[in-house]
Amino acid sequence: MTKHAQLPAIDRSADAPAPVSGVPRLRTRYYAFLSYSHKDKELADWLHRELEKFRVPHSLAGKLTANGVVPRRLTPIFRDQHDLSAGGELGVEIKAALAASQFLIVLCSPEAARSRWTNAEIESFKRTRPEGCVLAAVVAGEPFASDIPGREAEECFPPALRYKYDRRGHQTGKRAEPLAADFREVGEGMRLALLKLVAGMLGVGLDELVQRETTRRHRHMAWLAAGSLAGMAITSTLAVTSIQSRNEAREQRRDAEGLIGFMLGDLKGKLEPIGRLDVLDAVGAKALAYYQKQDKLQLSDDSLAQRSKALTLMGQIATDRGDLDSGLRLYKEAFASTAELLRRQPDDPQRIFDHAQNVFYVGDIARHRQDSRTAEWAMNEYRRLATQLIESDRSNPKWQMEGIYADTNLGTLLVDKGRYSEAAAVFENSLADREKLAAGAPDNVEYKKALVSSLAWLGEAREKEGRLEDGLASREREIAFLQSYIDDPKSDTHFRRDAIVAYRAAGRLNGVRGNLVKGIEQLRAGVRTGEALLQTEPQNTDWAAMTAWAKFELARLELARRNVDEASLLTSSFCDTADRLFARDSTVVDWRLDLRSACLEMRIRTALARGSAADAQDLADAMVGLARDEGARAPSNDARITLAIAETLRGMVARATGSSAEALAAFQSAADAWPSSEPDRPYLLSRKVVIFTGLGRRDAANALASKLDRMGYKDPTYLRDRAAVGS
Repeated sequence: MTKHAQLPAIDRSADAPAPVSGVPRLRTRYYAFLSYSHKDKELADWLHRELEKFRVPHSLAGKLTANGVVPRRLTPIFRDQHDLSAGGELGVEIKAALAASQFLIVLCSPEAARSRWTNAEIESFKRTRPEGCVLAAVVAGEPFASDIPGREAEECFPPALRYKYDRRGHQTGKRAEPLAADFREVGEGMRLALLKLVAGMLGVGLDELVQRETTRRHRHMAWLAAGSLAGMAITSTLAVTSIQSRNEAREQRRDAEGLIGFMLGDLKGKLEPIGRLDVLDAVGAKALAYYQKQDKLQLSDDSLAQRSKALTLMGQIATDRGDLDSGLRLYKEAFASTAELLRRQPDDPQRIFDHAQNVFYVGDIARHRQDSRTAEWAMNEYRRLATQLIESDRSNPKWQMEGIYADTNLGTLLVDKGRYSEAAAVFENSLADREKLAAGAPDNVEYKKALVSSLAWLGEAREKEGRLEDGLASREREIAFLQSYIDDPKSDTHFRRDAIVAYRAAGRLNGVRGNLVKGIEQLRAGVRTGEALLQTEPQNTDWAAMTAWAKFELARLELARRNVDEASLLTSSFCDTADRLFARDSTVVDWRLDLRSACLEMRIRTALARGSAADAQDLADAMVGLARDEGARAPSNDARITLAIAETLRGMVARATGSSAEALAAFQSAADAWPSSEPDRPYLLSRKVVIFTGLGRRDAANALASKLDRMGYKDPTYLRDRAAVGS
């Protein structure tokens, strides 16, 4: 969840703090120092004016908070290179103004992040002030984007703002979390962001300040109205008309929000199973367009909740279309709204539920981008919220489902960490709970979806654990459950999407267990299901990726049966999808690395099958380059494994052309690249067998091969590779 910096108490006594060595003491004490890049001057002008003319509500002025006594005015505000005298020593005056300022407000944008002057001002201030005295006003760009490979240019926080300083004034390696107000168009809105800055400096809650200011404005308007009525009795008629218009406007707003509620509720529920992103997009856009015309500060809690649902829906659509940047931005905006609503009513189950959904979606995107820290935080926070829901009403099956979903999230994290046996145990418990719920309400579609999800994750965990028979049994059961939905072209698209994954997994498992005929049959069914779905909504990148992976597995088995032409056609289609998805969003690791490396692997294999060693060599070099680029960009075990596989294929190409020395060097590079901490799931064991065989390490290869034999692992690609390298 969003962390808010704790603002320290401020000494508001007449004595100014001791000046920094070499810095003259100014007579003027500044309430805040405004630091910004000159490209942000227009907003700086506005913010300066608004802060200096801001009147603290009478009910708050004089109140004692953690930041001291609340003043009546926030003056004066110092601006860099605006309040300086001509001809003065710039550096000295700025340091003096910083030393005499209680707060530092930084206008954050990519330009500010690159400005050494802005960074120097933050450093100078942080050396003599606690962390909480620095406030960020986000103007453009993205906070902490420098942590995201490929998005470094979007960073809006200067380096000194991103790190904490110790008591000696030295920068540490600990990440800072400054209080930030979002002035961007997609952010909190200018007025709300301004109030957030003011609340941070005063040490009061944002909602308290908003309510007080709203009350003040209403009181001011009431006095004006009273004065007008007392002075001009004739305006009474106009007043009656105004009240009638206001009441009519309220009725119109009530009707509009009722329609919005229907669109985001019943209508959305009827449209989602169809899978038409364009129609859903129109629903979400209409709802957002309505709320964009409203003053956010005047929205009721219910209206704010509906606006959040519209943002979440738009985030889902953007994510399904492969635009993860937009999806994450929308989820974060929805997250901010539901977090505020939950803060206002921390025990309201619906508020807890709504916020939990946005927590999950933010974490899900982080997982796809291999941001394990954010993903793990999100899943733990989701679990905490789910537990809170269950404790609020243990008889509510909807809240029970949230607890089951939380367990599934825990299981997925265990799978990601290679702890497959533990993950399988979690999924088995989850499956038992979901079976009970589904049996008690056979017409509940959500329970059925949850049951299918548990079967899928259990099958994956068992397969990676090496229990291939159990993994296949889970997948076969999943397919049987989905069969009626697969055969009905009008059924819920969610079930048909799950069928693509189930067919692909079952086909792969039948293939690795030696049943190529059954495996190919299931993979073809998966491809057919996926292509039918994509005719409904071609822009759905999730469906496109799932269908592409089914084609990859089918191409492997077709090539194992020496159907080279069929394998080439499938590979070409698979690679086209990989290229399109990578072009859509290069931050998704599955698209950037996994899909593209699988494409190159199949092209290498089909080139070898056709006897085109030169083409195979070029493709192997390209795959090595892809893996090395990934390792440089985002070092991970996946990148190292991809590099090892690429070197193995390069070794196989060299062996096929009789270049024994080159082959041996490539196999050694593959062994060197292999990560020491990667769990030994069957697929990876088979790759290591081929590498050891290529290096002539027969005993090591045979030991691993025996483990695979005991699992019943008979993948035709693995057997052919081992034979080719061994010969």
